[in-house]
Amino acid sequence: MRRFLAILAVLVAVVLFADLPGGIPRSETFIANALTGRAANPTNFNVWATWVWQDRGIQNLLLEPLWCVEYATGKIINALAASGPVYSKDLTEVTFKLRKGVYWSDGVPFTADDVIYTVELAKKIEGMGYHDQMMQVVQITKIDDYTVKFKLKEPNGRFHTYWLDRWGALRPLPKHVFEKVKDPLTFNFYPPVGTGPYVLKDVDQGGYWTLWERRSDWQRTPTGMIYGMPQPKYVLFIASGTVEQQILSMAQHQLDAADLTIAGMLAVMQRVNTARAWRKDFPWTVNIDPCITGLAFNTAVKPFDNKDVRWALTLAIDIVEYAANSFDGAVTLSPIHIPLTKAYYDMFYLRMDSWLRNFEIDLGGGKKFKPYDPTAGTRLAEYAKKRGYNVPSDPAEVRRVFGPGWWKYAPDVAEQLLIKNGFKRDKNGKWLLPDGTPWKITIITTTNPAHPSYRNAFAASQAWKNFGIDVTVMTTDALATMGQKGEFQVSTDWPAGEPWGAGADLFRVLEPFLSDYKAAIGENAPWGNYMRWSNPAMDEIIKKLRVTSTDDTSNLISLGIEGLKLLVAEMPGIPTFNYPGVIVWDEYYWTNFPGAENMYSQPYHHWPNFKYMLPFLKPTGKK
Repeated sequence: MRRFLAILAVLVAVVLFADLPGGIPRSETFIANALTGRAANPTNFNVWATWVWQDRGIQNLLLEPLWCVEYATGKIINALAASGPVYSKDLTEVTFKLRKGVYWSDGVPFTADDVIYTVELAKKIEGMGYHDQMMQVVQITKIDDYTVKFKLKEPNGRFHTYWLDRWGALRPLPKHVFEKVKDPLTFNFYPPVGTGPYVLKDVDQGGYWTLWERRSDWQRTPTGMIYGMPQPKYVLFIASGTVEQQILSMAQHQLDAADLTIAGMLAVMQRVNTARAWRKDFPWTVNIDPCITGLAFNTAVKPFDNKDVRWALTLAIDIVEYAANSFDGAVTLSPIHIPLTKAYYDMFYLRMDSWLRNFEIDLGGGKKFKPYDPTAGTRLAEYAKKRGYNVPSDPAEVRRVFGPGWWKYAPDVAEQLLIKNGFKRDKNGKWLLPDGTPWKITIITTTNPAHPSYRNAFAASQAWKNFGIDVTVMTTDALATMGQKGEFQVSTDWPAGEPWGAGADLFRVLEPFLSDYKAAIGENAPWGNYMRWSNPAMDEIIKKLRVTSTDDTSNLISLGIEGLKLLVAEMPGIPTFNYPGVIVWDEYYWTNFPGAENMYSQPYHHWPNFKYMLPFLKPTGKK
């Protein structure tokens, strides 16, 4: 059955590219692969009630947030908001000023009523997104049609960040639509309406593609007001089959943007003279991405509730071999739970270097072990050099490009940690659980082979198999849903929430670990803590962050370091490397993409910022 579906996906892609839906002109259409693959429920656009396939145009074309982070420039975009939030001195009240003149795509004005109703609905219905966070609101006052004032239960200078888009935010929903719905949790929101510059034109009932059309009144959207008219009249997101199929599609100029494997990217650039990557030289990949990839343990499931087990699995990984298997070494290693960007390198990595080198784990019997390997980045650079790639010679530059270090490959120490906790090997060297049964691990991951989630899964599987564990990788379109519900042992969803990519505030990384949000299996966990891990010490850090001004850089860094140290010590998820974005563009129909030499925007079509990139693209006029 699975093989049949795979063949069907390729056939659908071939037919689609031969004749675009509705006969739309290719020269006016931007075609991109859907990062998260085929949508299992293609007519569900209700991002407020459950996880849906947002990157097929929902977050990146249809909906606008109040604010959005542009991590390429380090700036915050005022989208549906007219300006930044205004807090009272004691941080118990905050006022939002909204942008005037914005309309929903069905012609209804966007006003304060939409924001107020969004909060009221989230508070009223437990299953709605941001339910817990909105319970902080004790009073909402409508000052006028474009001004809303919130009174909070306790001081929280980060309340506005729930509305700050950074791949995930509480985006205002249309009151005039949802107030007529009997059950918002089962409502599909189809056809959807939005405040973004595009509206849904058509959707494949099999979930393979979603087609959007530029609004005729695009100037009544934040995108249009700030940046001008998006250049493509149509945008098509397609689950475009295998990497080989995507390569073929790009060679035929039937795919303008794709997330590929390293090998796929090189194959495209060798065959298509109009194709390019984010960088023009090794490692080619996007190096400004503010995401950390890796592995997430379900700490509500044995034996992953034991930090010794989690550390044993960390030390069973040879990170250079792991990076080679996953991305041919074209990655930046990240031993802590934030990405190694320039800002975070200066603020956190350099400040934590001494602590990392001296950090110890307890092996029992009075024995200690220092697991940090400060040479890991250098070893990865040597691997790349042996592969024939040009790498920096300056040690400081090597640390920035390949990472300052990672955790030691120490299978002997991993073995000690497991034996300490009652594990043992059978006569064939395979690991047995403390109850004597074979240790079997299932890793869940995405179906997209180009995605770092997918690459992490198979690299980890190989490492742990070599260590003597029976490991299975299960690819699924329901990765995020299963993670949210806790239906997994190990997931390749991120080991921590993504930071905003600007400033020193790590609240977005640490706040999901608050004990108040901890969910039982079967309940929706907050994104960023599908691991279901909490700690009283982390609760105190989060509470301090809430009352620390976003301008207080010194204290923000100190609190961030405290939180990162705790995550390292407990290791509820293993950070492996920065998201190595293998983005490939074909400039046959569209040019002026935001490459490393022209960094006006983030480069991805699946991010919410994509709508802000589209006004800058230039059509070539080719038919």
